[in-house]
Amino acid sequence: MSDVPRPTSQRHVPVLLDQCLDLMAPGLDRDHSVAVDATLGMGGHSEALLTRFPTLHLVGVDRDPTALELASARLAPFGERFHPVHATYDHIPEALEQAGFHRADAILFDLGVSSMQLDERERGFAYSYDAPLDMRMDSTSEFTAQEIVNTYSEDDLRRILRDWGEERFAGRIARAIVKTRTSQELATTGELVEIVRGAVPVAVQRKKGHPAKQTFQALRIEVNQELEVLRRAVPRALDVLSMNGRVVAMSYHSLEDKIVKQVLAARSVSTAPKGLPVELEEHKPTFKVLTRGTHTPTEEEIAANPRAASARLRAAERIRSGNVA
Repeated sequence: MSDVPRPTSQRHVPVLLDQCLDLMAPGLDRDHSVAVDATLGMGGHSEALLTRFPTLHLVGVDRDPTALELASARLAPFGERFHPVHATYDHIPEALEQAGFHRADAILFDLGVSSMQLDERERGFAYSYDAPLDMRMDSTSEFTAQEIVNTYSEDDLRRILRDWGEERFAGRIARAIVKTRTSQELATTGELVEIVRGAVPVAVQRKKGHPAKQTFQALRIEVNQELEVLRRAVPRALDVLSMNGRVVAMSYHSLEDKIVKQVLAARSVSTAPKGLPVELEEHKPTFKVLTRGTHTPTEEEIAANPRAASARLRAAERIRSGNVA
């Protein structure tokens, strides 16, 4: 098999692409609109947006320098309409300012680990092959999964496996990690997989798929502080949306989806005190939720891109001014 990397467009199949574009379109059908791709990745969604809206300026945010490099090469034909920014997505207002804008007409979140990060074995995100215990989305940061498994207490390991990975056997896995590291430092994903295999009952492994999936999810979230960043990011993103601007968020597990759902719901209901006879203007909702429940991929999309199977899409529109930069 050739080691020549596939073209970026072939390595990344954008999830729910048509639905995302259609939901954002009403906010972008204006001259010189501004969109933020808060999770640029390899630029698949951004390429489609820049193509569909010919006067659009797009600010592409990503914490991963490799993703920024690949996406910038892919989006070079769009010239000065594309503005890459190295940052986490809780810095959307600052990213807009850096690119020369003060508001956005649409913002897209495609959460979780990217296809590129999963495919690059040395990053340590995948449990299917041996690699260093890394899992950093931003390769310029220092904190890695190796530090977690070798230094966290058993209680802290159990907590993150239970809370971030929703792992039923968090206690058994944490205990096994601590026991193993007393004789050797854990350094690779393969070593961690074997520990998890030994801790999870065989009968359960036969039923639930790869036994290390939830452990790897938990460690990745802890390394990158994904949920803390997301809790800050969604409110800040909503604050810089223009009137009739749209936010679209795709989540891949229940913890992400719950955060997005709660923030959108809070902005989409009246804040008037109970019993107030007249709803004042400042109490009216500032956003309207556009998706009933969540949109999910079709069977055809899942067949073309199996990683899309767990995607859940939510969207909202600004309907009243307030907190607009």
